[in-house]
Amino acid sequence: MFQAAPSAQSPAIELINVSRRFLTPDGKSMTALRNFNMTVERGEFVAVVGPTGCGKSTTLNLVTGLAAPSAGEVRVMGGPVNGINEGIGFVFQTDALFPWRSVIDNVAAGPLFRGKSRKEAYESAHQWLTRVNLAGHETKYPHQLSGGMRKRVSLAQTFINGPQILLMDEPFSALDVQTRVLMHDELLRLWSQSKASVVFVTHDLEEAIALADKVYVLTAGPATVKSVYPIDIPRPRVASEIRYEQKFIDISRTIWDDLRDEVLRGASREEARVAETTS
Repeated sequence: MFQAAPSAQSPAIELINVSRRFLTPDGKSMTALRNFNMTVERGEFVAVVGPTGCGKSTTLNLVTGLAAPSAGEVRVMGGPVNGINEGIGFVFQTDALFPWRSVIDNVAAGPLFRGKSRKEAYESAHQWLTRVNLAGHETKYPHQLSGGMRKRVSLAQTFINGPQILLMDEPFSALDVQTRVLMHDELLRLWSQSKASVVFVTHDLEEAIALADKVYVLTAGPATVKSVYPIDIPRPRVASEIRYEQKFIDISRTIWDDLRDEVLRGASREEARVAETTS
């Protein structure tokens, strides 16, 4: 478990000079992160972008306690990470729904696991399904829902537990463009009510800018922080509208100029790796 924060003023998440190394299946040592520093304030929405395979998901695993740093320190709510904490919610790229359970059974599972009574858990699940506009779909099963509806169930499944920290690993990447934009607005609405601290990993730069208070740009692996960009766009935001504003376009162009070099560097390294393994 995480230790209690010594001060309410401490950041929600701190990665301090963190490196993460592990062995590949062929026995070689690989460095995913090197001298990595990141701070997420309480209630802040942070997006992380970078080339494919640069260690973005590894960052989330360090925060959850699923992975330990090889060097440096990870702190959550002012204390060191000593294990997995119930105060962290995780939304994956793929839906983490039980296919044999109905929608409401999926949403109520978390509170039941945490010791809530069946009555309290299901009352709360009904409320959350209403909040994500799924009232009337309680008895359906995941295979009967569209991709956007399943993602709404996932959000209800996560927010019902009242997480202090929300980690999101490309949660909307499998959705079509139109549904994704609608989910952005849904997420912003739920987040504004909960004020959880969010780390949102994505390959979509426009998505990052539309959602975040600040955007971290990572280098090609081994990843370190190349740049941090505050997103000076007022809230509340409507993701489907702000991307046409000139400020949004200017921010997107600035960050892309920085990110593009890392994407090209990562692609060159991958081409060299493939050539080496096939030669």
